[in-house]
Amino acid sequence: MEYSTLAAWQELSETGVIYERESLYDHFEQVPDPRADRGKRYSLVTLLVLIFLAKLCRQDTPVEIADWCANQAAELQNLLKLERSWMPHHNTIRRVFQDILAEDEFERLASEYSRSPQEPGTEIEVLAMDGKCLRGTRRTPEEPGDYLLSVYDSQRQCVLAQAAVDSKENEISAAPRVLKKLDLRQKVVVGDALHTQRRISEQIVAAGGDYLWPVKENQPQTYTAIQLLFVEQKPSPGFGKVATDFQQVEKVNKGHGRIEKRRLTCSALLNDYLDWPGLAQVYRLERKFTWLRQGQVVKTSQEVEYGITSLPRRKANAARLLAMRRQYWRIETGLHYRRDVTFREDATRMTIGAAGKILAMIHNLVLWLLKRAGFDNAARGRRWFAGHLKDAFTLLTTAPVRL
Repeated sequence: MEYSTLAAWQELSETGVIYERESLYDHFEQVPDPRADRGKRYSLVTLLVLIFLAKLCRQDTPVEIADWCANQAAELQNLLKLERSWMPHHNTIRRVFQDILAEDEFERLASEYSRSPQEPGTEIEVLAMDGKCLRGTRRTPEEPGDYLLSVYDSQRQCVLAQAAVDSKENEISAAPRVLKKLDLRQKVVVGDALHTQRRISEQIVAAGGDYLWPVKENQPQTYTAIQLLFVEQKPSPGFGKVATDFQQVEKVNKGHGRIEKRRLTCSALLNDYLDWPGLAQVYRLERKFTWLRQGQVVKTSQEVEYGITSLPRRKANAARLLAMRRQYWRIETGLHYRRDVTFREDATRMTIGAAGKILAMIHNLVLWLLKRAGFDNAARGRRWFAGHLKDAFTLLTTAPVRL
């Protein structure tokens, strides 16, 4: 009689690796491999695991990944239950990006894994939308390179969906496609002024979500109306000031050699005046920056932003709007900056096919893995896993809700 030592939530791979359902390893098992069985030395699952382990352990380019695998061959053979200790050549690693992985299928896998069940006590609320040029995909210095538009969960710090921006379009036309992939109920989509479009706003509201957009001169009538609303009022003789519903909040932060003072004022007075889908409030955000050196002020600056939102005051008062607007910048600092600096994405040449886009997806997933492991600093997390390979492998084979 045979007995299984597997738990109800575990599976066994063909090579004997035990992994949990809904783990990233489980998703790897579902990726189709277009190669013929004849002459295939490494399974696609094995190649993907090697790439992700190398990425977790500070290896970025295909050559670095292949060299690292060769140096860790004995331990990798044991973890992956391989018959031989041979490790793939860097050309094999590069072919995974260029030829083997299908862009649409891998994007679906990445989105499904990122939207896996949340840990108790967490809540998805603010989704930041922004685009990024993949400079490593440029074939010549004059070419712009591939461009991706991503939707980023600011709380969990993971990419929920992304879409390629074709050379003949821009983020405005790509935004409806990427938003259509998501369940927007009880979510707030935050973007930059480029995304302040009626069509995108209408789509979000119709899907049960909300928007929070800055307004600039690309929407001249809306911009002027909000600007005039928040002009400082001076009492007129015999009339006094006009009654308003203004609500204001002010926050001061100090760090990185500067003091930042932010003041947000919001109002619902333009709801019936402005022809905008779902409009519930407008706001004025004033930022004042003071740079210090040895306790002395060396520079000051000030900027003013106007904006609109479909969130009524009962859902988001001035303080909440200020906090959500600030969360937008997490897609820059928590995603784009880390991919460029920590993973050297723009310096990694991936010019054939969809290789650059797939590389970006892998970086998104590795950042999510590092966050799951408790590392707010991605570079520090990679340094730690470089000395704890077995823990990195456990991270790949463990489901998010069981970590």
